[in-house]
Amino acid sequence: MKRAALLAAALLLSIDAGAQLSDAYAQVVTSTARPLLARDGADAATFRGSLVFFNYCVTCHGPNADGNGRAARLYDPRPANLRASGKNAEYMRLIVRNGGKSVARSEFMPPWGEELTDEQIVDVVSYLQSINARNDR
Repeated sequence: MKRAALLAAALLLSIDAGAQLSDAYAQVVTSTARPLLARDGADAATFRGSLVFFNYCVTCHGPNADGNGRAARLYDPRPANLRASGKNAEYMRLIVRNGGKSVARSEFMPPWGEELTDEQIVDVVSYLQSINARNDR
């Protein structure tokens, strides 16, 4: 009887955790910036870049790439609003590869050059340019 009660409790907890995960996923998917899907018409590099962004960058830069990620409040200066960045692609690749300190920006922006391949860096910059509000004009 005790075992059945434990199994029932575990099932209820897993259902609740699944619902919370589903809610979190729905929040990201309905946000302005989200991993691009093939049906969104994104080219392959932009699609791959969205996956890199949501795996490596979202914690600080946020799901909308506006600098309001969960960890953003821990940093001063706060992470950049990548939707409003006026930086060109070469500069963005440089800061992703070598980190913020390498270009006299925030030391908290880590260098991803050892973690990401050159292709992944190019792809994430492609994604960021595709969601940049300055490019919508």
